[in-house]
Amino acid sequence: MTIPYAVTAAAALILLILYCAVERKKNQWMLLLYVSVAVVNAGYFLLSMSKTLEFALLANKIAYLGSVFLPLCMLMTIVRLCGFQYSRGMVWFLLGLGAAVFALVCTTGYLPWYYEEVSLVFVDGSAKLDKVYGILHPVYLIYLLAYFCAMIVTIVHSRKIGKVASRKYAVLMTAIVLGNLSVWFVEKFIPWDFEFLSISYLFSEVVLLSIQWMMQDYVRLDRGNPPAAEPEPVAEEPVAEESPVERVLRLSNLQESLTPREREILELMARGKKRKEIAEDLCLSENTIKTHTRTLYSKLGIGSREELYAMLDH
Repeated sequence: MTIPYAVTAAAALILLILYCAVERKKNQWMLLLYVSVAVVNAGYFLLSMSKTLEFALLANKIAYLGSVFLPLCMLMTIVRLCGFQYSRGMVWFLLGLGAAVFALVCTTGYLPWYYEEVSLVFVDGSAKLDKVYGILHPVYLIYLLAYFCAMIVTIVHSRKIGKVASRKYAVLMTAIVLGNLSVWFVEKFIPWDFEFLSISYLFSEVVLLSIQWMMQDYVRLDRGNPPAAEPEPVAEEPVAEESPVERVLRLSNLQESLTPREREILELMARGKKRKEIAEDLCLSENTIKTHTRTLYSKLGIGSREELYAMLDH
């Protein structure tokens, strides 16, 4: 089984290198997710080629280092893709929780808390740990299950309130979570000689990155029935003040209607926000905002932000 682990470890490393090389605007949690998957698979590979129990325990801890923080990275990636914000306090709490769980794993070989007994066995020339779980081992299981539940709740809630613009993205993210949960659950009850989570994690990071790329160029369409037309104001009532965006649309030689995303960007530009700020507000890359802005200028018949501001001040 050493060769399959070597293949998955190499694949994880190659994907990490490709992500760093191809993705210009890197999301920190997506990057850490790729790093975590590479660490997990490196640990599995080192464990499979271990010759001594001491080295096998070290390799096992390396694999757990990635496994403990991988759910955090996946959750934060899903939170961002779902359009939610998170506080630094929450991040520090989850990091501290992960560090505490990893510290528990590191008691292996010293205290019988996580593994009550552990020995090194060889199956088809590949090393494997034969373990008797200790009294605190369920802590890690509860830790993982809590993360999987948090991911599902985040996706369902975001879909319910319309944060995720497309149902297919919500379905894909849910499939990733349930797929990993199923593999993890089956491995706990059916003894296999190979850790199939190593492959499941590779698949998950690729799909999540694909969703991120697709969502960057997705234009959220208005749903439901169009709002009812407001009654025309009677002569005695003052006419509502024209908004900056409506002024731009009235003064421009608009040849084609604006998409909801373009109107959203126009409204943010009217508030004086820069491209980077707009990208952060809409959870898109600056390149995507630049593309939408270029199309927006073309439809308005202008060539720069200065011309836009001149229309706003008209």
